[in-house]
Amino acid sequence: MILDEKALLPYPSRSHVAPAQASRGPCPSLPFHITLQIVHMVFPPASCEGPGILEYRRKVFYWLGTCLRLVNRDFYKACMHILRSTYLPSYDALIRRPYTSDPLCLRPHSTSSQARNFSENPTPSYTPNPVPTTLHTSQRETTTLDLYIALKIREDVWMDDSSLHLEREDAFRDLFDIRQPKSRLEDLVRYYGVREGVISAASVRLFNDTSPTQAPPYTRWSSDVRDSRSSRIKPIPFSCISVAFSHRKAGLVLLSAGRKKTLTEVGRTRDEILEVAARRLVGELKVLMLNGGVMR
Repeated sequence: MILDEKALLPYPSRSHVAPAQASRGPCPSLPFHITLQIVHMVFPPASCEGPGILEYRRKVFYWLGTCLRLVNRDFYKACMHILRSTYLPSYDALIRRPYTSDPLCLRPHSTSSQARNFSENPTPSYTPNPVPTTLHTSQRETTTLDLYIALKIREDVWMDDSSLHLEREDAFRDLFDIRQPKSRLEDLVRYYGVREGVISAASVRLFNDTSPTQAPPYTRWSSDVRDSRSSRIKPIPFSCISVAFSHRKAGLVLLSAGRKKTLTEVGRTRDEILEVAARRLVGELKVLMLNGGVMR
């Protein structure tokens, strides 16, 4: 009879197990182009055709938006890069006239005529966007695009899973009637406000600091030396600014200490472009700040 000496040894208790064997370390960080290539390899090749390929790709997009992007920061940036680049044309196709759109702050001359229907060819596409460096962006329309993507990928998968699921016609109505023009108007107000020197990207702490030794985060020297009031303006941080938007009027709202205060308000018509309303709001804000009407 042959006995195995190892079989006679007592089974080690859990207290003797090395900690490295019982736990897993965090997902290692990879260069962005490698992470992007890994995510791209999840999709079937473009030459692959056959029944069920479109449904499979839509499920991959759904998996990217609900699971993979939550792994770590690198996968989040890679997944959002693919999702935003892929669904941007279908997002542009739903923009209401005469509103404009630029959620990625990269296409100043983009038009909705360049959009295509994603449902006909839902393949991952890539635009020459720079590598994202942070998870948050000052472009507020980007959040609107992300909300559209979250709703779109869910509706596509549900329609593929069941023929009884019907996409509601008003599913995107609130998103493109109110949310999209509101966020786009806020981005335009930031652009024109920074150019006029009344809005900056400074933090709230700098804005609320009234110490005489604290220099303003941004100073604009007026070209008109005859008006001494416009020679120096302390701009409002964009994080404290919001827009109250409706089809008949638009207003700038200051958020401070948990309270909201309407700074300026202008009327508008349904066929008025957002750029006109943004310029008028910034102009009214500048006049208000020159007269010392903004409480700090």
